[in-house]
Amino acid sequence: MPDPIHPTAIVEDGAVIPASAQIGPYCMVGAGVTLGEGVVLANHVSLRGDITLGDRVQVYPNAVLGEPPQIYGGDPNPGRLEIGPDTVIREHVTLNLGSSRQDRLTRIGNACMLMAGAHVGHDCVVGNHVIMANNATLGGHVTLGNNVFVGGLSALHQRVRVGDHAFIGGMTGVEQDVIPFGMVTGDRGRLDGLNVVGLKRRGYSHPAIHRLRAVYRALFFDPRPWADRLAAVRAAHGDDADVAAILHFIDAGSQRGIMKARRGSLHDDPD
Repeated sequence: MPDPIHPTAIVEDGAVIPASAQIGPYCMVGAGVTLGEGVVLANHVSLRGDITLGDRVQVYPNAVLGEPPQIYGGDPNPGRLEIGPDTVIREHVTLNLGSSRQDRLTRIGNACMLMAGAHVGHDCVVGNHVIMANNATLGGHVTLGNNVFVGGLSALHQRVRVGDHAFIGGMTGVEQDVIPFGMVTGDRGRLDGLNVVGLKRRGYSHPAIHRLRAVYRALFFDPRPWADRLAAVRAAHGDDADVAAILHFIDAGSQRGIMKARRGSLHDDPD
């Protein structure tokens, strides 16, 4: 049976490595690293800093996890990086430690897939079952909800929030917050309807999708002031859990503003 730690790998004293983990050729595992059961590091993987990898995480060649935040002038007191179980991190992915400017934590959730070249900046919080396609980029302090898809070569501005079940198309710049269930497209991203394909894949019924479409229409195409639109949606649909999630996302406040809809963006028929 091959040695679970390749002889060319460097594992510093203090690293916590269970017997079930595998560390491939030329990996660098620093003293502050803790690996869960069944973690697999391929070859040429670098883990440095205060990092915890959950059970069964897979890391592919040339991924760099845990370097200090990319902050001009540096950060003398970088924080931590946590990665949930069953997450897959492909080639050349970079994940930065949290910074002293916020909670000192960058967190990736459970069962995520970060494809080749993806980047997650300092202090980001990524939910569960998130997919980031090749070369997708999150600036610092970005928050992604659960079941979010970020297309290849897309970039999210610092401090943007993206709600659960949202879809970001490829090659899209996202400068404002994306409501749950929203679909964003375009060089400069705008809401372009709902992520109907994703909702159907997750078992949402046609009535549920039609209800969300009605809320989308009321929020973004009603001519009344924004506060009146929110009040109308709350009165008509506030007892629905999915609608309540949208309203809670908006009520939570935004540093970047809520992304508005593209004109004519109700073409996404769930039938």
